[in-house]
Amino acid sequence: MNMKKGYEVAKLSVFGNSNIGVYIYVNDFYAFVPPGLTRSEKETIEEVLDVEIVETTIAQTRLLGVLMNGNNHGLVVARNVLPEELNLIKRSTKDLNIVVLESRNNAVGNLFIANSRYALAYPYLSDEEIKQISEALDVEVEKGDVAGIPTVGSVLVVTDRGGLIHPEASDEEIKRFSELFGVSILPGTVNFGVAFLRTGLIANNKGAIAGEETTGPELARIQMALRGE
Repeated sequence: MNMKKGYEVAKLSVFGNSNIGVYIYVNDFYAFVPPGLTRSEKETIEEVLDVEIVETTIAQTRLLGVLMNGNNHGLVVARNVLPEELNLIKRSTKDLNIVVLESRNNAVGNLFIANSRYALAYPYLSDEEIKQISEALDVEVEKGDVAGIPTVGSVLVVTDRGGLIHPEASDEEIKRFSELFGVSILPGTVNFGVAFLRTGLIANNKGAIAGEETTGPELARIQMALRGE
């Protein structure tokens, strides 16, 4: 979808589950999905987000949204990725910097949130881990939390157009992160009141898909936040 004509928002469940962000990771070019999605589910992802589907597992699991993260420059993958899985990802994404994060914490999806301008990371990562993320994504990475929650990747969804943040984030946090990411960020929820946004929302600069339990008012808020001005 042409960015100037609007921003499409849809709903989806996978494996009978509204926590679609646990299973899927997307940027502007690719949607990484586990085996087992239906043709209809894949078509929804392709059409709403205008991406190429890459089907894989990580550590022989379907939890791609938990075990990988990134932006349009690069991709960070948990260290328990298998060699054959990493090779498949590299073959499918020749234009992305791919880094395996040497961290004992494999939940990479929760460890940072990034767009093409900035990244906010889990405050307990080492300086070497921060350097790995920064080099992969080609952005400045700072440590911090959101509403006192250190797993920042779980409570903030940001693209290059807009962002949605945990509803308990303070006005000061929202203002600061809006300036750092270079977009307007609004508080919101998914899946009928869930504040851990990443579990039920995948988004890029062309569209967003929320979990099936997301309400009409939540969808309207998501569209307002992520389509930008």
